[in-house]
Amino acid sequence: MSPFRTCRLVTLGCKVNQYETQLVREALLQSGYREANDDEPADLCVVNTCTVTNTGDAKSRQVIRQLSRQNPGTKTIVMGCYATRDPHAVSELPNVIEVVTDKRELPDVLGRFGIVDLPNGISEFEGHQRAFVKIQDGCILKCSYCIIPKVRPGLRSRRPIDIEDEIRALIEHGYREIVISGIHMGHFGVDTNNLQPGDKPERLWHLLRRLDRIPGEWRMRLSSIETVEVNDDFIKAAGDCEHLCPQFHPALQSGSNTVLTRMRRRYRVARFLERLDQIRDMFGNDPAFSTDVIVGFPGETDAEFDETLETCRTARFMKVHVFPFSRRDGTPAATMPDQVPPDVIRERVGILSDLERELAERFYRSRINAVPLSGMSPVIGPSAVREPMQKVAAGGAVPLAVSMHDPPLLEVLAERPSETRPGYVRGSDRWYMPVEVPGTNEDLGRFVICRAVSASRDCIVAKRLSSPALTGRHFSESSTKQLPVAGTIPLAFRTRDLTHLRSPESCAEGDAGPTDLVQLGTPHSTLFTAGNGSWPR
Repeated sequence: MSPFRTCRLVTLGCKVNQYETQLVREALLQSGYREANDDEPADLCVVNTCTVTNTGDAKSRQVIRQLSRQNPGTKTIVMGCYATRDPHAVSELPNVIEVVTDKRELPDVLGRFGIVDLPNGISEFEGHQRAFVKIQDGCILKCSYCIIPKVRPGLRSRRPIDIEDEIRALIEHGYREIVISGIHMGHFGVDTNNLQPGDKPERLWHLLRRLDRIPGEWRMRLSSIETVEVNDDFIKAAGDCEHLCPQFHPALQSGSNTVLTRMRRRYRVARFLERLDQIRDMFGNDPAFSTDVIVGFPGETDAEFDETLETCRTARFMKVHVFPFSRRDGTPAATMPDQVPPDVIRERVGILSDLERELAERFYRSRINAVPLSGMSPVIGPSAVREPMQKVAAGGAVPLAVSMHDPPLLEVLAERPSETRPGYVRGSDRWYMPVEVPGTNEDLGRFVICRAVSASRDCIVAKRLSSPALTGRHFSESSTKQLPVAGTIPLAFRTRDLTHLRSPESCAEGDAGPTDLVQLGTPHSTLFTAGNGSWPR
C-alpha cells in the first residue's frame, strides 16, 4: 500500500491535458488513494501544466506555490508541457519532488509512489458533464509562433479498438457527449507505431465511422480539425455519421494572407473559406464553425487586422477564440521585427471580441429563425433530418402541434445552473450554441428538448418541451461524483430517415474546455516513427 493516502490534482490547459489528468486520477484511486477534501491537506499533489502562452507558464508556477502553502508537507509531481519546456525552473518550486518531462516516464514515476495498476483509458470524467477522449499525441509542424511541437514532438496515435472500447465504457457509464481530442487530430493514423498484428491502419474519417456504429443515446464532437485535412473522405464520413455534431473548429489564426505567410501556416484565406463551403454543402443544416485567431502577430498592420475582421465576417463563425500574441522563447516569432505594442494588441482584441459577439448573435438568430423543411419542426440532430416528428410524453406518443413558423427544436445537454436566470440550466445544443432552459440540478448531464424563444449575444433562451429529467447522470450539489439514475423520460433518437423520441438505455455528460491551440498537417514519411511513447496505448 502506498505511504500516501490523499491526493489533489490540478489541470491547466487544453482538453488533452484534462484527459491525461483524469487518467492519472483513476490510476491513483485504483491504487488506494482518495481525493483530499477541501478542508484537508493532501499527501500527494499532481499538477498538469500548460506552456502555450506566457500566461500558462505563470499560472502553472502560481498553482504549484499555492498547493505548497495550502498542503503543508505535500509532495508534488509536475507534468505537462511547461514541465517539459523548463524542467529546471519547475524543480526549484516548493515541494516539487518529480518533474515528468516525457510522458513515457509517467508509469515509472507513479510506480515510485506505489501506483502500479495503470488503466488503459478513462471510465469517467470528474467534474465535467461531457467526456474528452484523447486519440493521438504530438505535433510536427513548424508554425513560427507555436512552442507545442517542441514539448510534444513526433506523432503517436492510439489503437482504434482501444479508443472504441474506452468510448463504449464511457457511454455505459452514462456520458451523453464525447469530445474527440488530440494535439494534432488530422494526423491521426498517419503513424502506425502503436498498431498490433492484424490491426488495419485507420485515418480520422475511418475512426469517425467506427465510433458512429456504437449504439445508444449519445453524440460526439470534434475538438479541432485543420482545413488542410478536410478532404473528400473526411467530408463524406462526417456527413454520414449519425452521432457527430455539426460543429467544427478549424483554426484560422489570421485572416490575412501576408500574416499567414509569416506564421508559416499551410493555407491561404481563399482555400480556408472554400473548405468551409464544402462542409456546408455536405450538411444541409448549415454547420457551425468556431475558430482561433491570434491578434497582434509581429508586423501585423492595421490593414492586415482589417483583413482578419473581414475574413471572420465572410466565414460566418459562430465563435472566435481571440488570443493576444504571446512571445514564446525558442520560436521564430519571438525574435521577429516589428513586435506590436501591447496597447495596440489590447485594442484589437477588444475590436475582434466585439465582432465575435455580433457574429454569435447573428448565428443564433439564423438558427432559431430557420424554417424547417416540410413545414414541421424537427429535433436538431446529427444529420439534416427532414421528416415530421411527434413528441413522446411519459404517457405515450402525443402529436406535437407545430407550424412552419415555429423555430426548430433544440436538443440541449444541460451542463450547469444558470448564473443569471433562477430556475434555469445552461447547456449546449448540437451546434454548440449556449442555451438556457427551465430546469434543475436533476437535469445536469441530460438532454433537454426545448424550443428557442429569443436570442442575444450571450445565449439562446428556450422553452422546455420535455418533462423533468428522470434518466441520465445525476450531478449532486454536494459532490462532483456522478451517479446514474434510472428512469424513462424520452430523449431524441435519430435515424437517417426519421426523427422521433424514445426512452434511452444510456446517458452522458459534458462541459466545455479550452480550445486546442495546435496545428494539423501531413508529415513527411521520415517522421512517422518519431513519436514519443504514450500512455494510454
